Amino acid sequence: MTNDMMNRNDDLFNPMNFFNEVGNLGRDLFNGNDNPMKTDVVEHDQDYVVTAEMPGFNKEDIHVDYRDDTLRISGTTKTSQDTKDNDGRILRQERSSQNVARAFYLPNIDLKQVSAKYDQGILTLTLPKETDKDNNHKISID
Repeated sequence: MTNDMMNRNDDLFNPMNFFNEVGNLGRDLFNGNDNPMKTDVVEHDQDYVVTAEMPGFNKEDIHVDYRDDTLRISGTTKTSQDTKDNDGRILRQERSSQNVARAFYLPNIDLKQVSAKYDQGILTLTLPKETDKDNNHKISID
């Protein structure tokens, strides 16, 4: 107990100490070392391909939307596990849930051509870029 108090005093002026008290929230939030949704975003000439690892999720629990030039992916999963003895008494019961979310700025997407596939825990999105529009407008000077 005394050693615990001494160790806490050593970190008294550490700005991350507050966050360490709540399950390393500070390190996870600021460093992003423990992101449960590993994602790759690849830009090609004609499209973007986004691949997100989401093992353990059901397709119905994954939400994908695109607004304000931003792709948003989120998911929720819940698991329950129990162990019973021969008489049917529960000896141990555990529950867990996980919420993940990511957002990526991907401008000028042709929303009518977007495709998504979820297979064996991998979500793959193909987001075609809009074809170049004639954005040039000559302004004459009087």
